[in-house]
Amino acid sequence: MIYPSDFEEKIGFKKVKELVAENCLSPMGIENVDKIRFLTNVNEITLNISATKEFQNILNFEDTFPSDHYYDNTLCLEKIRIEGSFPEIHEVFDLKRSLETAKSVLNFFRTKEGNRYPVLSSLCKAVKIYPYVSESIERIIDRNGNIKENASSRLKEIRTEINAKRILASRRLQAILKQAQAEGIVDKDAEIPVRNGRGVIPVNIHDKRRIRGLIHDQSASGKTVFIEPEEVVGINNDIVELEYEERREIVRILTAFADNIRPYIDDLLDLNRFLGEIDFIRAKALFGNRFKSTMPSITDSPGLSWRKAIHPLLALAFEKIPGREVVPLDIKLDSKDRILLISGPNAGGKSVCLKTVGLLQYMLQCGFTIPVAEGSESGIFSKILIDIGDEQSIENDLSTYSYHLINMKNFLKHGDERTLILIDEFGTGTEPGLGGSIAEAILGEFNRKGLYGVITTHYTNLKHFASVTEGIVNGAMAFDSQFMQPLFQLYIGKPGSSFAFEIARKIGLPEEILAKASEKAGVKNISYDKSLREIARDKRYWENKRQNIRQHEKRLEKMIEQYERELSEIGTMRKEILSKAREEAKTLLSESNKMIENTIRQIRESQAEKEKTKQLRRNIEEFRGKIEKPADLPEAENLTKTDKLISQVKKLKIKKEKNKDGHIKPGDA
Repeated sequence: MIYPSDFEEKIGFKKVKELVAENCLSPMGIENVDKIRFLTNVNEITLNISATKEFQNILNFEDTFPSDHYYDNTLCLEKIRIEGSFPEIHEVFDLKRSLETAKSVLNFFRTKEGNRYPVLSSLCKAVKIYPYVSESIERIIDRNGNIKENASSRLKEIRTEINAKRILASRRLQAILKQAQAEGIVDKDAEIPVRNGRGVIPVNIHDKRRIRGLIHDQSASGKTVFIEPEEVVGINNDIVELEYEERREIVRILTAFADNIRPYIDDLLDLNRFLGEIDFIRAKALFGNRFKSTMPSITDSPGLSWRKAIHPLLALAFEKIPGREVVPLDIKLDSKDRILLISGPNAGGKSVCLKTVGLLQYMLQCGFTIPVAEGSESGIFSKILIDIGDEQSIENDLSTYSYHLINMKNFLKHGDERTLILIDEFGTGTEPGLGGSIAEAILGEFNRKGLYGVITTHYTNLKHFASVTEGIVNGAMAFDSQFMQPLFQLYIGKPGSSFAFEIARKIGLPEEILAKASEKAGVKNISYDKSLREIARDKRYWENKRQNIRQHEKRLEKMIEQYERELSEIGTMRKEILSKAREEAKTLLSESNKMIENTIRQIRESQAEKEKTKQLRRNIEEFRGKIEKPADLPEAENLTKTDKLISQVKKLKIKKEKNKDGHIKPGDA
């Protein structure tokens, strides 16, 4: 259920449908846009959104997708269904190209490996394409959409006769024209024009009786008449009769074609609907890609948790304004905090937040992907009820406040624990004290019934009620009190100030008036509003601190990642050095053994000659010195560097953990 009847126009969905319809290639696609409806079954919603998301991926990552010749063949096929009927040639040509498009679409999905697009592929399973139908069309229609000359033997004979007659008529006319030019009846540079489908001779009005035949036309000046010579009248009459016969033969061919494909009409209509559905999903995907829309995690229970949500129509409007960008919205409604009460200055973005929630949730439940960040979650509501705008009714004798109260009455009547309500400027339109009291009582009943909602207000009593009531949470639109301008950021957890006096002061109201207003407002109200301003200021301060800490953490993470990468490289280098050292040690040991064995052998062979023995001993001492000399290896240096890196990484990790443990949150003292 959605309420009121003009819900789609108020929430902005009517404009969304117009934009999607502009993306459609066919009347069937546009018809599907018109048929969009609010869904409440989680499986149906998930299926629709999944199809749209898959098509977004096709548009983003595939080279091509068949996007030509999405013709609506409904009227043609329904005509063929009637016994004895026949389609026009252009209708058969449209059907031919539609079948080619459908075949290309089916081939696209059937040739994709790994079931890349499961939902869209499942749409193709029930689609039937009969080669017989395509072959029947190919036999009678050429690639330019004309009836083939050999569609039947009789048609070929007729067209051969027509061509022969036309050649004969042309030759006769040329001969008559040349003779008339020679006699001066016709200008030397005159050619044979066509009037009423027949070749004629342009003759001066005064010489018209010199050429016997039928007058078909006269020039605007009246000086020239166009005569069909009697020598070619008979030939042209024969051509006309043959053309009638040609048309009768074409009708016979088309009637036979209709008889042949009539058994397949229902399947061809299904194919037509399939192309319309593909066109519709493609149009939604184009819209989604325009705003980088995603598919949030969807659950059957009510609620939502969105990160960086944007209003697509606002984003579209800002595209035309240099330097303007939509400030993303982070919002959460769950079983603990079901109703969000947003307060803050006028033109600060309260209504935009409310409409963003309404439009995106409605889009989601109509099968659209929505512009929110990855990791967002969405529940399903059975009803969405809104009270937006000033709806005075002279005809029904309703004031603005009366209209709002009627809406509240309907909300209370129809609302339940699966209902989402959206109320802009709750309680306004009457005396603030009484209006605030009634609004508080209604808000309490909404909460008791378990409704979910987003409500905007300026009333202090509602802010206080939300702060002490379980199930309702305050939200504030940020405002830069230094530069006196809205920041369009929503902070959940604390109420916001209207900044009425600050805005009035900026506009230039006299200080004496502001002083009197302050007295009339009372110390209590002024103090409360001042406290809200201070909270907002402190919140921004700590939010900036948190942003700085996040940036610092990111730098730490990069440094740790760099050090760990270097550490890994050094570890690898160390292994290589040790491996190399071991190999060299083995080589030296082997050489030592060989040296000793060789020396012993030589001493024995020399029979212990003094000089020879001394020389051998010197050789051994030199070899020993070579072994005992410290190797010039960078091992020690690398090990020292490794120890230093390990120490730095440990310090950085400890520092990061401390930051996590002592993470500053908005509102911390």
